[in-house]
This record gives sequence, C-alpha cells and structure tokens, in this order.
Amino acid sequence: MPAHSRGLEGGRSGETDRVQSDTRVGGLITSREQIVPGVLIKHAADRFFTDAGLDAFALVDCREPVGLVTRNKFLMKLFRLYGYELYGKRPVISLADTAPLFIDSEERLDVALDMAMGRPFRNIYDELVVVDSRGHYMGLLSVKELVIRQSHALANSIVQKELANAKAGELEKMDKVKSQFLANVTHELRSPVNAIISLAGLMQAACEKGYIGQTKDRLSLLLSSAASLKAIINNVLDLSKIEAGKMDVIIEEFDAVEELAEIVETTKVLIGGKPVDARLVANAKSLFMESDPVKFRQIVLNLTGNAAKFTERGMITVSVETDGDFIAIAVNDTGPGIKKEDLDKLFTAFGQTEDAKTKRHEGTGLGLTVTRYLVDLLKGNIRVESEWGEGTTFFVRLPGKNPETEGFNERSEGRSEKNNSRD
Repeated sequence: MPAHSRGLEGGRSGETDRVQSDTRVGGLITSREQIVPGVLIKHAADRFFTDAGLDAFALVDCREPVGLVTRNKFLMKLFRLYGYELYGKRPVISLADTAPLFIDSEERLDVALDMAMGRPFRNIYDELVVVDSRGHYMGLLSVKELVIRQSHALANSIVQKELANAKAGELEKMDKVKSQFLANVTHELRSPVNAIISLAGLMQAACEKGYIGQTKDRLSLLLSSAASLKAIINNVLDLSKIEAGKMDVIIEEFDAVEELAEIVETTKVLIGGKPVDARLVANAKSLFMESDPVKFRQIVLNLTGNAAKFTERGMITVSVETDGDFIAIAVNDTGPGIKKEDLDKLFTAFGQTEDAKTKRHEGTGLGLTVTRYLVDLLKGNIRVESEWGEGTTFFVRLPGKNPETEGFNERSEGRSEKNNSRD
C-alpha cells in the first residue's frame, strides 16, 4: 500500500499528524468502494441490491478514477432506460457520471465544500472522488460528512473566540452554546437529507410502476427539502467566511424588482402546501441598483424563508420602494409574531426563540446572524418590528449605488415589464 494510503488507514504518529489530516480532505474519506469500468451493469446493480448501506462507488481503471456511480442516479437510469437484455450486456460505465468532482487529498475542507456546493443542483449531493498528487484513486467523500465536519470546525472557532474574551465563570455557558449549535446543525442536516432520500425512494417506486402523476406530486416536496438543505449549508459556509474575514463584495448593476420577483417564487416553493400566499409589491416596474446581487438575494431569501417556516396561514408580502439614494425592502408575514423579550436573540449566532427540545420549526439559528453581517457588508441596516400573535416585519435599507458612481435609477427600457403587485 502506498505511503499516502497507509497514513490515512492508521499508524499515525502523534496528535499533530491527526489534527493536520483532519483539516484536509484526505482525512475524511468515508468510503473506498470501487469497481472496474468494464463490469456489466447487472453486477454493479447487484452490489446496490445486496448492500443497502452502499451509497456510491468509483470506477477505477489502473488506479485512476474515470467515473462515479451513485445509488439513486444509477437505479433511476437503470429502470427508466434499460430492459433486461441490455441490463446484462452493457458495461457499468455507460450509466456512470464520467465527470465527477475530483478533489486532491491535501485540499482544505472549506475549499472542497465550496467546490461541491458550486456544482449544478442535480450533482450537489454526489460523493466527491478523492485522489492523490498523481491522480490515483484514494476513496470517496460524502458531502454530508464534509458539511458536518466543517460545522464542527466552525463551532470550535466561534467558541474559542468567545472563551478568549469571557470570564472564568462563563466557561460552562460557552460549552453549552457549542453543544447546542452542533446538536442543531446535525439535526437540521439530517432532516432534509432523510426527506430527500425517502422522497427519491418513493419517486423511484412510482416510476417503476408507471405512476408518473405521483412522481410529479412528490417532486415539489423534494425540491423544497433540497432548497432547505442548501440554505443551511450556505449559512454555515458564509458564517465561516465572515469569521475568517474572507467574504468579498462584488458590485454589479441589477434590477432589484426582478431579483425580488424570483425570490417570491422561491418562497412559494418553501411554503409548500400550507394555506399561505406570497406576493411582491413594488412602486416601480424596474429598479436598477449597484450592489452585490448574490448577497442581496441571500439577505431577502433568508427573511422570506423564515417567514415561510413560521407562517401557518395568511400572507407573506415583500415590498420595495426608493428612499433617496437607498432602497427600502420590507418582509411582512402574518405568522405568530415574536415576544419582546426574544427580539434581542434574533441576530445572535445560534440564538433561537424556541427551546431546542420542544421546538416545532427547523433552523440552526444562523440565518439572521448571516443576514445582519451581509447587510453590514453592503453598508445598509436592518431592524425588526413584531407583535406577539400579530405577525412580524423585517425592514432592510440598502444603498442603491456604489459610492464611486453617480447613483441608481428606475428604468424599464430593454427589459420585460413586470406588474407592480405580484400575487
């Protein structure tokens, strides 16, 4: 066995080696399953049928990975495209992903996670293929395990920073914060992951029986669970970047009304089947501004996502208007509202208004913390008004122009028109 593989399997010399390995992709390999690309589809399928815990395996030719086979994608393609005759004659590489994400074993975990989440939506949760410096196959890495480990690292970083400024009597409190965060993140990751797996299984069974209508009905739930999972992961990643001081602002011109319209449509997906509607109210058909469109979207989507989570019936309204050289955005919901004594917790990392043991709604307590940081980065401000039992409104005020330019303007020429009020 090569030296690099031996180091990962066991026999490490000392705690320093263990810590260094754990901060790199090579120290987190979750599987070394592999198969040669010429094996028949039938034999590859038998591996999945006989081993319920097998999520994926790599196709390896002379130690070099040439593809990736994941359980759900493989079985869906198999039952949809292949009859028994081809099933017994075609090689497994004909159903494999021949362009998976290859990650060097020495890559940092945060960099690997950024690369994984930057893939097309359909590939985000596929395993990563870990290779050594020569491109030889070392193993597979689960994205879920990568996110959980990064969450642990983030929790440790934040707790250590708090401990450095805390008094001796607050040590127990800091440990509680760390434990609460890890418990929340682990739970919130598992919930949508389990939902995605279960729904994919039901859709697979429906496809096998030809029940296409059932597949369409479950697809919206699958997308909603996937969107929730991605939001959690993005918040963990963004807070990591913010803590490290590596969050960049990229200024572009964009239409705020157009962006908000897309956010409202995404919010409708997050609402699911609840008797809640979402709409956009704008005082202009187009509102062009100079800011970071990615962070703008995340700020508003974090707020509408919270509203979709807590509102059981009624309306979520996103309104936007100009305010001098600023734009003012309000996200109003008809949810349960927030008690006055809980308002101070909203923008605190891991702070939640529900007790972790009895809470009915999912959430890590990171969304509003990240939102506040992003608003600060864009030189804006955020505040909240709420009445218990009456609903909640978040107000965000952002500069409409880059300080180095003339300003922003309202115009619609060359753009498709949009209604002032979106239901």
